[in-house]
Formats: sequence, structure tokens, C-alpha cells
Amino acid sequence: MSDTRTATLAESYTEMTELLLPNDTNNLGRALGGAVLHWMDICGAIAAMRFSNRQCVTASMDHVDFISPIDLGEVAVIEGYVFNTGRTSVDAKVDVRAENPKTDEERETTTSYFTFVALDDDGRPTPVPDLECPTEEERALRRAAVEGRKAQLEAVVERMGE
Repeated sequence: MSDTRTATLAESYTEMTELLLPNDTNNLGRALGGAVLHWMDICGAIAAMRFSNRQCVTASMDHVDFISPIDLGEVAVIEGYVFNTGRTSVDAKVDVRAENPKTDEERETTTSYFTFVALDDDGRPTPVPDLECPTEEERALRRAAVEGRKAQLEAVVERMGE
């Protein structure tokens, strides 16, 4: 039986904030990569659950480059949204940026793409709604995510060939 429900990209949008405290830092006073990945996974999972109205589990995470550190005392802002769907899976883009609360300075720190699988009440994969992007802003976010994922994967393949 096919699922004909639909949901919008905007319905999946999730934003989380974390204050970087000593427990999540390395000896340089910067965010541990594992802590950042943990926050990203949670944000992506929430976006997937909001979209599908189902429990979702992480199936995969694409390549991650840490392009800028998050320093002790800064705020990590983690944003995620669903940009693509399969039959029982959803793809979410998750971005992280650092904010200095004293200066209002912001900078991008990392981006990755996750795939989550929706589960029914028995823990089996279950169909997800079709993705709708009714506004130009949603269509632009979806295009950017699709193109960004493609570019990121191409860059990884190129690096592997070196």
C-alpha cells in the first residue's frame, strides 16, 4: 500500500543551540568533533521525525569537514531540514555555525547530509510522506541541498583518486 501523504520542507525545519562548555571541548578549548557530530545527528533526526511523524533512525551520514572551530563559550547553532525522500527514508541537510555571544560574530563550521529511515510501531521501515516545497524559499533550500550534497560527494571522490 502506498503512502500518499505529503509534508513540506518547512514542517521539518529544526534549529538547536548548544553552549560550548568544558565537557565538550578538547585540550585547545575547542569543540570535540564527536560532540558536534552528536548534535548534528540529533538535529537531523528531529527534522526527520517532524517530517514523517514517525520514529526515525540514522542510516548514514555523509562526509564531514570541520572548516572552522567552535571555541569554549561560543554558541553552536545546528540547523536541519528534510530535502529529499525515498520510500521509507528521508535525507536531511544539517548545518552548524558558531556564534560569539559577546560580539554577535557568526561563522560556518560544518555541513553534512544524513539519511534516516522511518519506523512503524513494530520497528520496521515504513513509508514516509512525499516532500513538497510550496514556497520559493523551500525550493531554493532544496536545490542548494541537492547541489551541495552532489558537490561534496564529487570532492570526496576526487580526493580518493589523489
